[in-house]
Amino acid sequence: MENGRKQSSQNAILLYGAWFLALIATLGSLYFSEIRGFVPCELCWYQRIAVYPLILILGIATFRNDIKVFIYVLPLSLLGGIISILHYLEQKVPGFAGIKPCVSGIPCSSEYINWIGFVTIPFLAFIAFALISILMIVLMVKNK
Repeated sequence: MENGRKQSSQNAILLYGAWFLALIATLGSLYFSEIRGFVPCELCWYQRIAVYPLILILGIATFRNDIKVFIYVLPLSLLGGIISILHYLEQKVPGFAGIKPCVSGIPCSSEYINWIGFVTIPFLAFIAFALISILMIVLMVKNK
């Protein structure tokens, strides 16, 4: 009985952690666009499409203690992470810029922030997606 309660508690920590990361990523994207006035580029929108549903999915899973949520969350977080990597490469690697030119609006190679020389918005998004993915993989492995 005690072991089951401990496992349930560990699962809840993983679920809450992933939900909190999705919440922070969403609030961060809204802060940059709505408060700071940074217009999102096309790749930013794709990353938002991947992260916004995670708040609801992970929130419900946390409330219900649904350990099978990784089935839904992992594909979204991995896809969002891949898009973040491509976006970051477009910003930082000269050969990647302009592979898919933006047809309107802000070019995806724009850097609104560049903290300590390498931290950009896509980098922050990648960190969030990577941590959510890691938490979901741990949840999956622990409950096999």
